[in-house]
Amino acid sequence: DNSSEFIPKCRTCRRQAREQSGEAAHHEGLSSDEELTPTEVDEFQKSKDNVLEDSRKIFEDVHADFCDIRKILLKFQEWKEKFPDSYCDAYISFCLPKLLNPLIRVQLISWNPLEQNFTELEEMPWFRAIEEFSDAENASESK
Repeated sequence: DNSSEFIPKCRTCRRQAREQSGEAAHHEGLSSDEELTPTEVDEFQKSKDNVLEDSRKIFEDVHADFCDIRKILLKFQEWKEKFPDSYCDAYISFCLPKLLNPLIRVQLISWNPLEQNFTELEEMPWFRAIEEFSDAENASESK
């Protein structure tokens, strides 16, 4: 296997090329294999913008009661309060994650925890809505 010999030779060649060109932006320990060219950065940004634009259109023809997590959870809370036996028989606690998954995923498309000014998951509206629903559900079960 010559792959172990190939890696140091590639690094040596790249280091020599940087030294000859006078490129000082490289930091030792960082791989230049992971550096993106301006063209790649532009293509990535365009692709990302297209995905974000498409994601905004996903629920545009859906009634607000069925694409807002808080409103959906309120309907389930009403169901539980009015018809507790039916609610339990339907195993709603097992169904909610699958039901809410697409709604949450759409909201997380643009979330990037590596950005400096990212929103913590706990601060997102969908997280708070689920937390409030869970608190209300736990309170009603303790009664």
